[in-house]
Amino acid sequence: MAVTPDLAETQNAVFKRVVRRRSALVDLPYWALVIILAAVFLIYNFITNETYSNIISTLAEGIRLTIIVTLTAYFFALILGLVTALMQLSENVFFRNIAQLYVQIIRGVPILVQIFYWGIVIFPVFLVPAVRALGESLAASGILAEDNSLITFRVELIIRGIVALAFSYGAFSSEIFRAGIQSIEKGQREAGKALGLNWFQSFRFIIFPQAVRRVLPPMGNDFIAMLKESSLVSVLGVGEITQLGKKYAAASFLFPETYNTVACLYLSMTLLLSMGVRYMERRLKSDSSKD
Repeated sequence: MAVTPDLAETQNAVFKRVVRRRSALVDLPYWALVIILAAVFLIYNFITNETYSNIISTLAEGIRLTIIVTLTAYFFALILGLVTALMQLSENVFFRNIAQLYVQIIRGVPILVQIFYWGIVIFPVFLVPAVRALGESLAASGILAEDNSLITFRVELIIRGIVALAFSYGAFSSEIFRAGIQSIEKGQREAGKALGLNWFQSFRFIIFPQAVRRVLPPMGNDFIAMLKESSLVSVLGVGEITQLGKKYAAASFLFPETYNTVACLYLSMTLLLSMGVRYMERRLKSDSSKD
């Protein structure tokens, strides 16, 4: 029996629909279903279980502090990273080597060690005594009052943690910025020169805007990583989510319930940020395809 062209086309269309449905079933994010079910279970407990409600109310201040630490540290990390990236790309040998030394040291030392070093070595051993000595000398010379604020100078633990995270992620941001700037074609720089722009103007109006579009997705991933790494400042006694959770668990002996809540909070924030980064990547790809 001969197969007519119309029948063959119909069979091919049916076959393609079956293949698409099977591939759709295979590509379904089943891992997300597991996370959603776990989230529903925890949210139900948060609403109905007084124990979980007490834990959430205890960790509320820690959530606020975690967000503050992450946003502040990452803001300064971006500034430090951009400056360091420009120093690495500089033709000045001194600036270039200083920047490369900073990047290599920071990237080679664990973040936890850096937090300890800033928190209990650099600030209390070097910086604070130096500032207090300066205040005493200025008071002795009559420039400042004897009870000036420099003599009683101190740095809060949260500031020490923020500085440590900023210096740590500044090195990683520097490499991202450097790669993004170097990825811009030389013709763009030559076009700036042809328009009569100097180096700074070419960088500001031509190079940097294009580089930012390319580094936004990795920068977003770095921000998510810093959100998780902010839990490390708990070793200095900063009262963010992890520290408050540890204190509550030690006092109440509700270790599973407390750390379930802590993990759920971090997971919720990172998943929301991850979806934002993926959306941004899709928008950037669609915009670049239109261009």
